[in-house]
Amino acid sequence: MPGNLGLAVHLFLQLTVILIVCRVAGGLLRHLGQTQVVSEMVAGVLLGPSLLGLLWPEMQAFLFPPNVSMSILYALSQVGLVLYMFVIGLNLRTRLLADHARDALWISVSGVAAPVVMGGAMGVMLADDPALFTSAVHPWQAALFMASAMAITAFPMLARILYESGMAQTRVGTLAIGAAAFDDAAAWCLLAAVVASLRGAPAIAVLAVGGGALYAGFMATIGRRLFRRFETVTERDGGVRAETLAVLLTVLVACAWLTDLVGIYSVFGAFICGLVMPRGRFAREVTGMIEPATVSLLLPIFFVYSGLNTQIALLVSPTLLGIAVVAVVVAFACKGGGCFAAARLVGASWREAAAIGTLMNARGLMELILINIALENGLITPGLFAILVMMAILTTLAASPLFHRIMAGAAPAPNV
Repeated sequence: MPGNLGLAVHLFLQLTVILIVCRVAGGLLRHLGQTQVVSEMVAGVLLGPSLLGLLWPEMQAFLFPPNVSMSILYALSQVGLVLYMFVIGLNLRTRLLADHARDALWISVSGVAAPVVMGGAMGVMLADDPALFTSAVHPWQAALFMASAMAITAFPMLARILYESGMAQTRVGTLAIGAAAFDDAAAWCLLAAVVASLRGAPAIAVLAVGGGALYAGFMATIGRRLFRRFETVTERDGGVRAETLAVLLTVLVACAWLTDLVGIYSVFGAFICGLVMPRGRFAREVTGMIEPATVSLLLPIFFVYSGLNTQIALLVSPTLLGIAVVAVVVAFACKGGGCFAAARLVGASWREAAAIGTLMNARGLMELILINIALENGLITPGLFAILVMMAILTTLAASPLFHRIMAGAAPAPNV
């Protein structure tokens, strides 16, 4: 149909612009110590209402009209994120994670406990401010929300920073990814509890916590045993055939659907799915099939789409700047400081602990997703939304250059 054809033509134009701007931004920001993933987030802001919409609103509206084409971009961005997080889980050194599970757990607990205390206290103090929370919100709900906002980690961004720096399979990388996975799951459960209480439906929170736990338990036991068949079939066939890949992708999207359904977000379903898959030839060949197109084409759409929905103009209100400064300071202190202290307590060097704290402190687009859900559910106002957007941007922009500066000159950490 002509309408569908026109939609496809416009989609290809959008993708062309997105990829060009992402690569140009990546080339420029690389000199400032930023990774490609941060450049893609900046590219989204540049293409959105904050810059292109300000300088050339007609062109911005033409490229990214609020119609079906944006829904297609969103769907593609979710596919890219799910595929990428599956590859991260598939290539995580599970033996190394098991060897350091206790340390990762301590870092994770600290990465949640400190934000719950400091973020929760901030939420209680701000709960009665109508410029920040809606009138339906009670202090304890504001406390849980601020705790989740402070506890969240930019899981996809952290993973990609480690991937681009070649440290995803080192001790530091494994501890950071493992702790971030636990922290983000806890943050989503806190948010689910708040949303459930606002709707008067506690079953939502029960479904998120219980469903997530059942999913993880099933995948770690029965699922892991079932998926060993993938490696057996790969060895029998002399490689991963199209039929095997089709079955794998079916399992992956089903896992993403299930975890989205229970309320803990598809990224965790994909990550855990990759985590329990067999290693060896199967993992290597699947990575080679999925990773290149995902990283080069689909994943940039995720970051750019989120950037297109960010309005920097929301951050310029003078009445909110004082609270914004406090929020940023609390964010660095509770998340970065808490994870740094925990890493030191479990035996990490000063350099390793600082690197882990820096990575865990980045919030990125996971924060943006979380606060968008809160805004849509009538929990927070555009004022608090703007404050938390600024906090997410600053903690994320700081992560990559600080991480590389901290690790500069360090001997590579052992992988085993």
